[in-house]
Amino acid sequence: MSPVLLAVAHGSRDPAAQKCVLSLTGRVARLAGGAQVHAAFVQHAKPSLVTALAEAMAEAGADGVFVVPLLLSGGYHLSYDITAAARAAGVPVARPLGPDPRLVRALADRLDEARVPEGVPVVLAAAGSRDPRALADARRQAAMLAACRGAPVVAAFASAARPGVDEAVQFLAGLTGKPVAVAAYLLAPGLFHDRLWLSSGTWVSAPLGNHPAVADLVMERFCGLAGQPAGSREALAGSPCS
Repeated sequence: MSPVLLAVAHGSRDPAAQKCVLSLTGRVARLAGGAQVHAAFVQHAKPSLVTALAEAMAEAGADGVFVVPLLLSGGYHLSYDITAAARAAGVPVARPLGPDPRLVRALADRLDEARVPEGVPVVLAAAGSRDPRALADARRQAAMLAACRGAPVVAAFASAARPGVDEAVQFLAGLTGKPVAVAAYLLAPGLFHDRLWLSSGTWVSAPLGNHPAVADLVMERFCGLAGQPAGSREALAGSPCS
């Protein structure tokens, strides 16, 4: 039986978010060799994590299922929702995708697509959480992006934590005297990205989505769980900060 990579996203009521996740898992599937790649959602979309886990175990057995959270930080959903369901099923769970130096490539490309000039200060805008682990992870990713860009980068949050996005934009504008870009540290469109468009940033980048670096990172998390050598490194070729 082929192993199953079960990629678990947060989920959203926005159909564009589900479409984005399925586009990412489709790209992962093209890198996955003989492994099957399925998507699941913690909430607001189908299939649910519980349903997808049951179907994957019926397909590959508990020893053949590997859960990769499509989350950019630790926190409640990983520690409780995903880990609890996987533990009950006897299935291993990878660590979140971020923070990771390889996500800098995806963030840098999204800023380039938004035509953000070099040297512009950036607010790294995450969804937000009351879990201090998630906030610390976002700040570590911001430090990685700052080292790449050679410009100030401050982590901020669309909900549940401070600084808020506008607060961070105002801080960086006052600090540097320059216009400020907002880098969406989000996997998919939806409510939080809509809020970023309403922020005071001069530029707002797209979510990370199905960027090749994200797909490659998902595969590496899977291979680490499955004890297989990591495959594609297409996303790392030519990385501006590798």
